[in-house]
Amino acid sequence: MEAIGLLPLSTPRFLHSNFDRKCGKKYSGIAHNFNICDSCYGRLIPIHETVNWKVPRMQVVGEEYELKQMKDMAAARKRWEALVREGKVKALTPREAGYAIQLSGKTLLDVRPTSERGKAWVKGSTWIPIFDVDESFDVGALSRKATNFMLGGWWSGVPTLSYNSQFISKVAEKFSKDTDLIVACQKGLRSLAACELLCNAGYQNVFWVQGGLEAAEEEDLQREGPQPFKLAGIGGLSEFLGWTDQQRAAAAKEGWQYRLVFSARMVGLFLAADALFIAAQQVGRYLQEIRS
Repeated sequence: MEAIGLLPLSTPRFLHSNFDRKCGKKYSGIAHNFNICDSCYGRLIPIHETVNWKVPRMQVVGEEYELKQMKDMAAARKRWEALVREGKVKALTPREAGYAIQLSGKTLLDVRPTSERGKAWVKGSTWIPIFDVDESFDVGALSRKATNFMLGGWWSGVPTLSYNSQFISKVAEKFSKDTDLIVACQKGLRSLAACELLCNAGYQNVFWVQGGLEAAEEEDLQREGPQPFKLAGIGGLSEFLGWTDQQRAAAAKEGWQYRLVFSARMVGLFLAADALFIAAQQVGRYLQEIRS
């Protein structure tokens, strides 16, 4: 995990917080969810250190932590760019990846979590996630999930993810070190982290799908699953209302029928909110009459 700058998320004695008193050494690293623009940037900290914190100290530490996260992310990007620049990892467009799979018989390694893989996947691909949905229910996991939800998970639908410590061992069970592996994720970032791990493990023929499956057109790769590749990474209330960039692009192609579905959903949401508000008022009046 330290090779790609990740936090040891499976440690049960640690809680999740945005305010880390110890920004160095053992628990340093980049964001645990690794979905850079729409994920939680929390930190695992010892439980006993969460007691008797003062607000000014939390604010200062939070700023220091965010600065450290940006530095860690910048360092990780430099390492990944060096891998591509030096030719250790070969970049492919989604269309080139499709040609390589069909004509050369290369293997597509899908490293996305369950939430994305279940919506759309490349036919014949092998699925070994580098991060997957955190299904644990210990104190630390519940704290991470609550933080992720409050920091935008309710809107984006991005679940709390945990690092798959068995990623390399599972790849080694299926593929030898000389196998041509085309590594893909949804947007292209987590697959770069997976490429770094594979190179460090001795894999010599590693290819990276630049931009991820979200950059693929439907004719580029043979798709299976209920949704297009471009919509596999969205979720939450934004997906329900059709307020994501991917859905706007789809609406521009599909026409007014596509927009009508989401307009109806929005109207229904407002009507449901009004009904709940009126019901709450009625219950409040009823309770007040009982008290009087």
